[in-house]
Amino acid sequence: MSETTSPPAWLRWLGVAVLLLLAFGAGTWFSGDGQTPTDAHAHQDQAEVWTSAMHPQIRQGEPGSCPLCGMDLIPANSGSSENSSERVVLSERSRVLSELRTTAVRRQSDASAEIHLLGRVEAAESTRRNVTTWIGGRIDRLHVNTTGEKVRKGQSIATLYSPEIYAAHQDLITAKGQVRGLEGASESAQRAAAAALEAARERLRLLGVPESEVDSMAQAESPRRTIAIRSPFAGTVIDRVATEGAYVETGATLYQVADLSTLWVQLDAYESDLPRLRVGQEVALLIEALPGEQFPGRVAFIDPTIDAQRRTARVRVVVDNAAGRLRPGMFAEAVVQAVSEGTRSPLVIPDSAPLFTGRRSVVYVEVKTEDTLAYEPRSVRLGPRLGDLYPVVSGLSEGDRVVSRGAFALDADLQIRGGASMMTRPDDRSEPLPESVSLTDKERASLQPVLSHYLGIQGSLANDELAQAQASAQSLSAALATVKLSPQPQLVWAPVSKEISGHASHVAGARDLAGAREGLEPLSAAVEVLLARFGNLLDEPIQVAFCPMANDGKGARWVQSAQGVDNAYFGNAMRTCGELRATVEPGAILDTPPASVRAAPAGHPH
Repeated sequence: MSETTSPPAWLRWLGVAVLLLLAFGAGTWFSGDGQTPTDAHAHQDQAEVWTSAMHPQIRQGEPGSCPLCGMDLIPANSGSSENSSERVVLSERSRVLSELRTTAVRRQSDASAEIHLLGRVEAAESTRRNVTTWIGGRIDRLHVNTTGEKVRKGQSIATLYSPEIYAAHQDLITAKGQVRGLEGASESAQRAAAAALEAARERLRLLGVPESEVDSMAQAESPRRTIAIRSPFAGTVIDRVATEGAYVETGATLYQVADLSTLWVQLDAYESDLPRLRVGQEVALLIEALPGEQFPGRVAFIDPTIDAQRRTARVRVVVDNAAGRLRPGMFAEAVVQAVSEGTRSPLVIPDSAPLFTGRRSVVYVEVKTEDTLAYEPRSVRLGPRLGDLYPVVSGLSEGDRVVSRGAFALDADLQIRGGASMMTRPDDRSEPLPESVSLTDKERASLQPVLSHYLGIQGSLANDELAQAQASAQSLSAALATVKLSPQPQLVWAPVSKEISGHASHVAGARDLAGAREGLEPLSAAVEVLLARFGNLLDEPIQVAFCPMANDGKGARWVQSAQGVDNAYFGNAMRTCGELRATVEPGAILDTPPASVRAAPAGHPH
């Protein structure tokens, strides 16, 4: 049995040192929460980004104060890991504590909504009358001294001294004396005296003296120096022009009288309200001086012109005032049941839902995930406010649930985490809005066939049916010739019509499906402009779709009525290729049209 030789002492100590170094290195490698050195370094870099809760656009590499508001900076990644930069996720407990409320996007229960207009009560112009003098002279006395007094027809309202009346009366007395003095004279002399008497009476009548007053003057022994001025109208004095002692000429106005049993209320309506107002609409009037009472009226006239400075038009309401409770000059608020321009009621949301950012607004939409609820901001375009509701022009669909209470808290949470909140989203004032135009029902019906025949072209090309697409293109060209619009919409329609006409002719004259589809792209762009200018003219929603492979891989859009993707560029070969980009509800306008109508010459492919 051989004897084993032990290693030297120095070698044993060297081995121990190596083991200690390896253990220390492993501990460093796996220290913390299992991160590698690279992960730890990345985490450290991430933690070195600091931002402001009030101004999330501020980004600094070290702690400090916000240069805008002075608040302490916080780590940019301090938000909940459950929330992304595009939406906010809340647990059930968080939703209860934040008292969030959501409301479904719905259509207005009826086709009308309230419009509130302000105005002033005025005397009706049709009942205003001027009381004038029929002779010149000096006003000796006014029997009606104050504005607001009521006068009767035939009532003496002033006494006027007139040399002309004095002379005419003197002639009447003289002629009557001649008739008496010639009672025994010849028949011809008596006829001459009677003719002179009648001429004197006629002169007084021509000066405006009533027949009964002429008879009374004929019985007088001496001529009068004054004459009574009587009102030929009944009503209330709304303006007194005359003053005692003043000299007036023939035809001068002494008083302005009006019948206040019927009054006008002149309302100011903004441009956005005019499409929903009609002559004959019933109006409920609320008078500031008579709280708690309503007075019924009816729209009698809508001014065809707009005040260039105030951007309003006058709306005249006629109201009965037989009880005399209303007075000219009173302030009034009118509640009008607005008529709907479209064939379907508009989508509406509560007025507490939107957060306004310039011309657009942001709403938070509830999104269901597998195990919780999330809320994401969405830019929408709203119409003029209707009471406690806003009509939705674009951006939402029926059935979406929007946050109607607590939206600002969600937005604040997204701001803190540096997400695309209301405050950090760019305003759309730099983007030119489509020049939308209001149409009458007759004008809308005139434009409907244009959109219908375009959809016929799109559907036929999706079915690979060239002949049917060409027939629809010919019908489209014929429909363009029947469009009748008023001057203002016609100015907007003219260039769009020219583009549609040229590209429809290209589709109608194509030799094959490929040629027809070349014309579909610019034709679709022109139809999108139509939707942006005049809105969806049909009674059903339509969609804007996009295929990235069309137009030689450059991508192309089209408009369709189908619910799913119905590709008109590839037909049955790739009919479902693409994605839906927008839905335009009936009566709504397209919110994201192409930048402009394509510049290809009419009748040539793009």
